[in-house]
Amino acid sequence: MKITVNGGHYPGRDSGAVGPTGLRESDVNCDLMSRVANYLRAVDCDVLEVQENTLSQITDASNRFGADLFISIHCNVAVDANAKGTETYCYELGSDSEKLAACIQQQIVSSIGTVDRGVKSGNFYVLRITNCIAVLIETAFISNKDEETLLADEAKRDQLAAAIARGITDYLSLGETQICN
Repeated sequence: MKITVNGGHYPGRDSGAVGPTGLRESDVNCDLMSRVANYLRAVDCDVLEVQENTLSQITDASNRFGADLFISIHCNVAVDANAKGTETYCYELGSDSEKLAACIQQQIVSSIGTVDRGVKSGNFYVLRITNCIAVLIETAFISNKDEETLLADEAKRDQLAAAIARGITDYLSLGETQICN
């Protein structure tokens, strides 16, 4: 199984969102990408880690790799500093991508205890252009001080990475008619 794990944004060039205490999304995503990849390699998945400056560089690398699954990891941001929770996106509801999104969403919410904002469809470039089953995870709101604290905590970040990896392996173990929920 070939899996691309993308840490959203690019340290040094595109920090992504920045939390109330200065935590940068790109740094959180880079760390989560590495941790998820390590968990997946431990169960014999072939993993490409990609964190580039442009979306086309990301999707081109994944497509050249021949990925079966594409996972993009992000931190959410909102004007409302009280917004919180986890949501996972796929391009089209009713697809295999939605099944993968549901497995990951369920694992994160049950393991970390974040608010379940659900699985949603999103017209994101990386979901449209990759040639495989693809999801984009908004792990938690970096703009919410409590969730920024969660994202900054090494142990919680490792739990989050493990939950994402378990969601992926849950999906891989599904039969044709099952879905995680």
